[in-house]
Amino acid sequence: MNLRHLIFFRELAKTQHMSKAAENLGISQPSLSYAMDNLEKQLGVPLFNREGRNIKLSRFGEIYLPYINSGLEQIEHGNAILEQSLNKDEGNIKLGYNNSLGHQLIPRLVAGFKQDDTAQKISFELTKEHANELFGRLVAEEFDFGLSTRYKKSEDKSITDQLTFTPLIEQEIKVAVPIDHPLADQTSVSVSEIAKYPQIYFSKNSELRQLIDSIFKKAKSTPNIKLEVEDEDEAIGFIQYYQGISLIPNMPQLDQKQIKLIPLKDNDIKCQYYLVLKNNTFLTPAVTRFKDFIIEYCKVNYTDKNKIL
Repeated sequence: MNLRHLIFFRELAKTQHMSKAAENLGISQPSLSYAMDNLEKQLGVPLFNREGRNIKLSRFGEIYLPYINSGLEQIEHGNAILEQSLNKDEGNIKLGYNNSLGHQLIPRLVAGFKQDDTAQKISFELTKEHANELFGRLVAEEFDFGLSTRYKKSEDKSITDQLTFTPLIEQEIKVAVPIDHPLADQTSVSVSEIAKYPQIYFSKNSELRQLIDSIFKKAKSTPNIKLEVEDEDEAIGFIQYYQGISLIPNMPQLDQKQIKLIPLKDNDIKCQYYLVLKNNTFLTPAVTRFKDFIIEYCKVNYTDKNKIL
């Protein structure tokens, strides 16, 4: 069925005047008449009653018109939404990210991006995900792109082969201890020093597990695991209640009146974060704009300054 013919029908039903409808549509009267004849043949019923120059909706036309009005309104609304998404100054961005980035970097990126007055109509949907879940949702096109760590040993290669990873920043790993812990007065500690204390460790579902394992392995130390948690927020909660200490990504915004973050002096392993995109995916202008902003922001504020988070 020809969409233009349905638009013609709507206009003719509105004016109930052949020449006026043709003028409003910017077509000739014979073209309009041909289109209506063709539509009626396809439907098998008369949509109009014609009496000389007068034209009125038939009872079939009266039944059909509300559905056409509703359908065309939905199509026009959809067209408007798509048109909006092609405007670099409007639209919605769906971003997935790992938990530790939500404490500082994600708010900083969004706030920095929004400093541009032309970005005020761009909205965000932000979702925390573990790395592998994030990768799967990127392939399923549930996110526009993601910011994430990656650990190849735990990855599904059939998924990650469909993704492009662009390095952005490195995040330092520190020791989190209660403020009155025996290590709290130290300016730095070794992995062997912390190994004897009960550890709030990350579960195998966490993207940080392999990284923390590798730190202890490199130091030839074995962690004294007391509890396993999913993310840094849970670890901090248990540390506050004196259930142990933990190696966590740096959280500079943390209130160090309760928790002390101490650098490791014998560790050069960092948490590397990437901008992750599905290969050959279409990005709206607004998404492309934010993606490019992130890459430039991290380059200027971190890479060029040899700075880590």
